[in-house]
Amino acid sequence: MIPSRHWRLSELVFWAGMAACWWVFPYQLPLITQILIVGLFAVSLDVVLGHAGILTVGHAAFFGTGAYAAGLLAAHGWGEPVSGLLVAAVLCAALGYAQGFMLARGSDLTRLMITIAVCLLLVEAALQLSAWTGGSDGLWGIEVWPLLGLFPFDLYGRTAFAYTYVVVLALVLVVRRMLRSPFGLALQGIRQDPGRMHALGTPVAGRLRQVCAMSGAVAGVAGALLTQTTQFAGVETLGFERSAEVLIVLVLGGAGRLYGGLVGALMFLVLRDWFSGVSPQYWMLAIGLILIAVALSGSGGLLGLARRITDWRSGRAGPGA
Repeated sequence: MIPSRHWRLSELVFWAGMAACWWVFPYQLPLITQILIVGLFAVSLDVVLGHAGILTVGHAAFFGTGAYAAGLLAAHGWGEPVSGLLVAAVLCAALGYAQGFMLARGSDLTRLMITIAVCLLLVEAALQLSAWTGGSDGLWGIEVWPLLGLFPFDLYGRTAFAYTYVVVLALVLVVRRMLRSPFGLALQGIRQDPGRMHALGTPVAGRLRQVCAMSGAVAGVAGALLTQTTQFAGVETLGFERSAEVLIVLVLGGAGRLYGGLVGALMFLVLRDWFSGVSPQYWMLAIGLILIAVALSGSGGLLGLARRITDWRSGRAGPGA
């Protein structure tokens, strides 16, 4: 058996395919950059929902906070992109840790209400502090410096794609290592039976606060990437619709699977781009029908369906095939 720390062929194919988009789809790089950002956002949600079992529908609170953190830095004279990501990560990790105190105490319904409330409070704060955030018009005047002082963000999105690709790959590897560590195994135990894990001596509340902080940091980086690559931050990054969208992405790809968010983002944004071009008025109907079909299949998203098909073919082929 190959150790879990080793790369799988499917992982290599996925990242090689995304890198090949630089040459294969040079005019679609802005869309592919958005896919990577939404995929990273969905991965951050999967950490708390799919692995720790924390129900949340307000994860955009971290995404939007990271977006505004990077945007405000750049709008007020500091447009260095990497440090902007670090500031967004630290700020959102602190916000996630603070929210973890409330989530660790409540039931599933309580957690849902808390995450929605935090999201709505941040939206209202962004609207009220319009002198800083731009209110409903969004934050303009964002000037991001050239990456490493050498590569400016061009109109074709080449620098933005390369920058986003490297950051997303690095963070996915960090999350991958974390989920396969004893800490990740403890999260799975907490999701399945928190009472038993507490009886075994695991600090359940502390682990939940820690995973909320980590998830918040990753989501904050995703939001900062969006701001830096588009040079705009809007209040919709904090809204409930953004939280619902990333939940749809995760369900589509498969919750509880590391690459579920990335695959879901790829399918969702590509289908949305194609369907909206075919029918600008009814594209959501097509997306809804696909989502219902995936949910009713009981396969655990696209990755779960692919796994079922692979297992079925292996079983049909027999051990001697």
